[in-house]
Amino acid sequence: MSRTQDVVEDVQRLILDGGLRPGDRLPAEKELASELGVSRGSLREGVRALVVLGILEARHGDGTYVTDLDPSTLLTPVAFLADLPGDHSSLHAVRATLETEAAGLAALHLADGHVARARAALDDMARALVEPRTDPARLAAADLAFHRAVADASGNAVLAALLDALAGKHARRRVWDDMRELAGDRTFEEHDAILAAITARDPDRARLRMAMHMVGVEDLLATTSTDGPSPRRRNLAETAPAR
Repeated sequence: MSRTQDVVEDVQRLILDGGLRPGDRLPAEKELASELGVSRGSLREGVRALVVLGILEARHGDGTYVTDLDPSTLLTPVAFLADLPGDHSSLHAVRATLETEAAGLAALHLADGHVARARAALDDMARALVEPRTDPARLAAADLAFHRAVADASGNAVLAALLDALAGKHARRRVWDDMRELAGDRTFEEHDAILAAITARDPDRARLRMAMHMVGVEDLLATTSTDGPSPRRRNLAETAPAR
């Protein structure tokens, strides 16, 4: 094991043991290197690695601090994994399970603000679908905003952060580039059904609707490369919620 890795693990252990808490400033470099039994060069490399991981924050001219250890920051490496090209079937299975539970929890903990955010995302998707030329970036953003609103409505910050990391923002855009004609109407309708179950405060139905949606996404991902987009787009102007 490298000395840099030793530093990473030792600092993590200090945090886990309570020797360092969120917001604490690290001791001076010379003092900490002596405490950990490493060279100052190894300490610097370890600190840089911990900054990348979101565990430490270097403040210019003011030293290095432990971050607030927010789940969304610590899960950043997962977001990179979700955006890598390749077979994401295993990641999708995990995401589907978590999205389904988030929908159920959202039905139990829903607040008006979350309803407004989810409805705004549906509104934006509907309007994008009736534009003469659909914009994949706009559709991807609306898709992501809807799922993020549902996850936030779950009331579980760790679950919401994990789902945000698994969302695969760049990968999602690539998918919408390939199948916006195939998935647009279907996604809107399924999102609408999910929100209806959530706003009815029916957790079982919300889970069922989300699970069906995630199976549909999996099917689309599996077939779009061979079948190509073909279904008829219906007019969504009448179904777009009024602002």
